[in-house]
Parts: sequence; C-alpha cells; structure tokens
Amino acid sequence: MATALGELSNRCRRCGAELPASILACAECHALVHAAELQAISAKALELESKSDFQSAITEWNRAFLLLPRDVAQASWIHALLAELQSAFAERTRTSAHPWVKKLGPLGPIAILLAKSKVLITALFNLKFLISLGAFMAFYWTLYGAKFGVGFAILILIHEMGHFIDVKRRGLPAEMPVFLPGLGAYVRWQALGVSAETRAEISLAGPMAGWLASVACAIVWWKTGSPLWSALARAGAWLNALNLIPVWVLDGGQAANSLSRASRLLLVTVCLALWLFLHENVFFLIAAGGVYRLFTKDLPADPSSRIAAYYLAVLMLLAVILRILPGHGFGPA
Repeated sequence: MATALGELSNRCRRCGAELPASILACAECHALVHAAELQAISAKALELESKSDFQSAITEWNRAFLLLPRDVAQASWIHALLAELQSAFAERTRTSAHPWVKKLGPLGPIAILLAKSKVLITALFNLKFLISLGAFMAFYWTLYGAKFGVGFAILILIHEMGHFIDVKRRGLPAEMPVFLPGLGAYVRWQALGVSAETRAEISLAGPMAGWLASVACAIVWWKTGSPLWSALARAGAWLNALNLIPVWVLDGGQAANSLSRASRLLLVTVCLALWLFLHENVFFLIAAGGVYRLFTKDLPADPSSRIAAYYLAVLMLLAVILRILPGHGFGPA
C-alpha cells in the first residue's frame, strides 16, 4: 500500500547523512528529502492554477504540504496559498450562480473583481514597485545628478528584471522588484521544490541581464563618445561583477551552491588572473569569496558543470566590458 510520503532514501543526497524512516528534512543540512517530487508537484499545481483549475491545484498543493516539515517557510507558504485557492474556488462557484453576472457576459468577472476590490489590491502591489523605484532613482539623482542617477537606477532595474523574467518563464510565482535606496534591490519568488541548479540559473540571470545593459551603454558611448554612457556601462559592469562574489545572499553566493570544490578552485584561479591582468579589485574580492567557499561544508551532492561554465562566462563577459572602457573601478575616475 503506497503512502502519501512515498519511498524514502537511506542517505541525504546533499550531505550523505543517514535519514531515519519517515523524516522529511535532513537533520544535518536541512535539505528536503522529497525536493525532486516537490518540484514536480509544484510545477503541475502552478500549471493547473494558470488554467483556473483551482480544485485540482488544491489537491496537488495538499500533496506537497504532506511532504514538508511544518516548521519550514515553504509549508507556511503552501498553507496560505491553499486558503487563497479555496477562497478563489468558492468565489467562482458563487459568482457563477449570480444571474446578473451572466447578463454582463464577459464583463461579469470584471465587475466581480471591482466589487471585491481585488483590482485595487493588485494596483497597490504594483504601486510598491513604482514607489520604491522612484525613491531609488531620487536617491542616486541626489548623489550623482539626474542623468547618471536615473540611468543607474534603470541598469539596476534591468538586472532585477533578469531574475524576474527567468523565474516567470519557469512558471514560478514572483513579485515585481522592490528597491532599497542605497542598498540595492531584490525580487521575491517562491522556491518551493526548486533544485539548487535552477536557483543558480535564476541567480545568474540577473548579472547576465546586467551585462547586456552595460553592452548597450557601451555601444552608445562608442557611437557618441559621451562620457555619461561610458560611466553607466562601467558602473553597471562593475556592480554586476561585485554581485558575483560567492558569499551570503549575493547572486554569486546562490550560484556557488551548485559548484564542486574543483569548480570553486577554478573560479578562484580565473578571478585572480583577471585581477592581475585588469587591476580591477572587484575580481580579487570574488576570488577571496571563492577561497572562503573552498572550505565551507556546503558542497552539493550533484554539482553542475553547466552552472560553473555559466558563472565563468558571465564573469569573463563583464571583464571584457571593464577592459575596453576608460576609467577604473566603479566610475570613470
């Protein structure tokens, strides 16, 4: 007789620790035992949600809930999501029974949304994005002047949209970026059941988008000779490289979770070579972070050579931008 929890492995795939029967998360590294199954279930549930098949989606999310320890953030998120889906399912059942909704035809659902103020709530969430972006622009406008301040904020927006678009194209829920003046920005998204390799790809999508933005600025500088565009291109490339330091919550830190010790050593070697060749201290900082990650006890059970190649490719592309542009470090001076 099959159970909802399915068959358990004897050892953790991440750290190799013994897994007692019926455990849902490794006691040593806190990895979810059913991560692969959770990823498949969440993908199916999200697809059902996109088709407005709320009842089937509720069934799938309930399956996922049974595979999670109750004290993890993912379980709390699913619990809240189930409440929303059940409310949406009940709302649709009620509205389908209203004769005035049928008379309005395709406008009926819009009328219900307006009546329940859900459109206003959605607008407020977008307003959070717009207000934070405006404050972000104003902060750098004050520091560096209008043209550079606005341009720099747009470069950060493009970086964050790289993350956002990569999350959304995988069918995962994500919020628009939120900007913190003087600190940076972030995209909140739900990583339930998502593999370390996928998280790494999403993390590297930001610096890759940032590199494309820097290339665009560099092309305008090459065509016009304007120092403004050179400064924006360099600042964008430098900041995206800084974000690749493989520590903490930086994009490089998330990407390094999928690297083997050999790949981390290669990262250190490449960055030291770039530092010696370009004299850009940001590459020394990346190398220092790589040295630290050589000795941390977070080596993945299934390291990804593809992520290692992606990581190094983004670094090299950013290095090219910093090499061809005048100036040094963050700015032209």
